Amino acid sequence: MTNGVYLGVDVGSVSTNLVLVKEHKEGRIELLEKIYMRSEGNPIKSVQYGLSRLGELIDKHLVLGVGVTGSGRKLIGSLLGADIIKNEITAHGIAALYEDEKVQTVIEIGGQDSKMILMRQGTVIDFAMNTVCAAGTGSFLDQQAARLNIPITDFGAIALKSKYPVRIAGRCSVFAESDMIHKQQMGYPLEDIVAGLCSALVRNYLSNVGKGKEILPPVLFQGGVAANAGIKRAFEQEFGFSVKIPQNFEVMGALGAALLAREAKTQTSSMGSETSNFRGLKLCAQEIKVESFECPDCPNHCEVVAVLTGKERIAGWGDRCGKWQHRSNQAIG
Repeated sequence: MTNGVYLGVDVGSVSTNLVLVKEHKEGRIELLEKIYMRSEGNPIKSVQYGLSRLGELIDKHLVLGVGVTGSGRKLIGSLLGADIIKNEITAHGIAALYEDEKVQTVIEIGGQDSKMILMRQGTVIDFAMNTVCAAGTGSFLDQQAARLNIPITDFGAIALKSKYPVRIAGRCSVFAESDMIHKQQMGYPLEDIVAGLCSALVRNYLSNVGKGKEILPPVLFQGGVAANAGIKRAFEQEFGFSVKIPQNFEVMGALGAALLAREAKTQTSSMGSETSNFRGLKLCAQEIKVESFECPDCPNHCEVVAVLTGKERIAGWGDRCGKWQHRSNQAIG
């Protein structure tokens, strides 16, 4: 169906990303629109706003499938009526393969998490994510840019001016900031300090997320931090080879979710089902609430999370027996 589109949504801790892709007869995918925005602590509101921005395009097409990924995938997937909900590793891996079928290493650094995916012959063979410290993520750079009183958008350009980057302790964001202040007090140029911070982030990432991993080219660098040219250069200096940044680096998770939705719907349509579970643009105008309660029906006392529009429960989870999940779309008294 040439007029059909797939919606992909990536709900992270810092950003919410949406893409709308169209499949043509020859199987080629066209990215109709992409949205990258801050979640601002409210993923539901950000998704509603993103959908409203896509409203005109969605009205012109039939939504064949919806895929959701990211740390908020369960909540947003239930809200949208997603056809498939997948983890970030799968979504980023699929998107990277679509960008370069020979990719062997995927670096993804977002606002508060980072990951590495190793791929061989089109299959994920290993992966790792940061677990404790944020020194290898975008929030580390945000904090230091604020401390230096420079826009984060200028961070990469300033770093590229450096000829002699200062070595800054990067194993911990607290120690890094203390070391950075010390270097400022010693009179080092701003560009050398900024380049040193970029190198510190890369060292932290490789010693934690990349520890023990065989990093082979082609390497794709994805996530919002890929916009920072200083980080790209620091990775290339560590590796000794070039790093590729996809055209849609900031929304690769959402693109992967859309591709996974296409794959899922292709399989179901072969069995006679072509419709999506997507709840539609009416979600943009609805007041949506999330409530939690302790189920009293058995000794487990499960803590159940419910998503409601008015008095209608559209999603629920958290119970061991699954009955609250089965009660979705039923009115609440």
